[in-house]
Formats: sequence, C-alpha cells, structure tokens
Amino acid sequence: MLFKLILLFTLLPLLDFAILLKIGSYIGFKYTLAIVIVTGLTGAYFAKREGRDIITKIKFDISQGKMPADELIGGLCVILGGAFLLAPGLITDALGLMLVLPITRIPFINMIKRRFKSMLTGGNLWFYFRR
Repeated sequence: MLFKLILLFTLLPLLDFAILLKIGSYIGFKYTLAIVIVTGLTGAYFAKREGRDIITKIKFDISQGKMPADELIGGLCVILGGAFLLAPGLITDALGLMLVLPITRIPFINMIKRRFKSMLTGGNLWFYFRR
C-alpha cells in the first residue's frame, strides 16, 4: 500500500508536468499558465460549494438521528478532490473534478463502501489499524 502511494505521489506529478510542458510548447507559456490558474480557481470554488452542501447534509442527518455514512465518505472525496484540483496538472484536475462533482463522486463513494465492507467481512480491517 505504501509503495502504491509513493508511486502515486511521484509519478503522477511528473506525468502532469510532462503534459503541461508539451501543451506549453504548442499553445505557449501564458495560455498554459492561464489553464493552470483557471482550473485551480474553478476547483477551489467547486470544492468549497460541495463541502458546504455536504456539511449541511451531515447536520441534517444527525438532527434526524441517522448516521451520515455516505456524506462522510463524500466529504473525504471532496477534500481529496480539492487537493487534486489545487495541484497543477491536467490529470490531477480531471481526477479532482470527478471527486468533487456529485454526479461523478457517487461511483467513488460506492467503491470505497464496497472496499470497506470487504475489509470488514474478510477480517482485514484489523491489519490496517494495528500498525
């Protein structure tokens, strides 16, 4: 697991940087910089808006006496997506938008729930908390 995270945080930025350099060679530095700034600002706006919506839904579920499991996982996705959107690069921006927007966030929430359920039923959850 740690090795996968190391690969993710080293190879993904390098790939993003290479793509930005290639795009910059075609459209120029100013337009490439504008793309990075616009996607960062747009991502920050969407992350803030969706974060507020999720907090409102969590408060409502708690007031109704329900456990806000989906909203908590959705909040995690929005935080991670916001971080991806603030990082410069087109791949991280696409992944960040998929995690922040509600329509595309649902498959990620379902995948996390299935993974967590399989860890619970398989007895693998204790392995992660024991470290």
